[in-house]
Amino acid sequence: MAYRNPTPTVDIIIELIDRPYRPIILIERLNPPYGWALPGGFVDYGESLETAAMREAQEEIGLEVQLLEQFHVYSAPDRDPRQHTISIVFIATATGNPIAQDDAKSVKIFAPWEIPTELCFDHGLILKDYLEYRNYHRRPRIVV
Repeated sequence: MAYRNPTPTVDIIIELIDRPYRPIILIERLNPPYGWALPGGFVDYGESLETAAMREAQEEIGLEVQLLEQFHVYSAPDRDPRQHTISIVFIATATGNPIAQDDAKSVKIFAPWEIPTELCFDHGLILKDYLEYRNYHRRPRIVV
């Protein structure tokens, strides 16, 4: 009996901590589906999620990242038009200048208010959730 299971992937929200407002990096995809997306990709057999995230960042934008936390998991069966995938999303930091490599046609740095609204896969939802999380966790709290 053959099983049809979702394929594990990772996506990385990379904040550049050496720039004002901690902008994030998006890649323009070289392969279909075309458009802007978070760096990321498929987890290789025998590879941990963390290793996959660091490898994908290095392969796509040429930067070493420090993973801060595992953010959320996104698993809608139609999130990737090619096949059913489950994405484990990490928040990471990096410094330096990203350079498009591997599956990236180009790379661009976006301040939080400049992020495009049309993104590949469900990355618009991921970034909406991330910005809400980022705004909540970085605002000063008043303790009474």
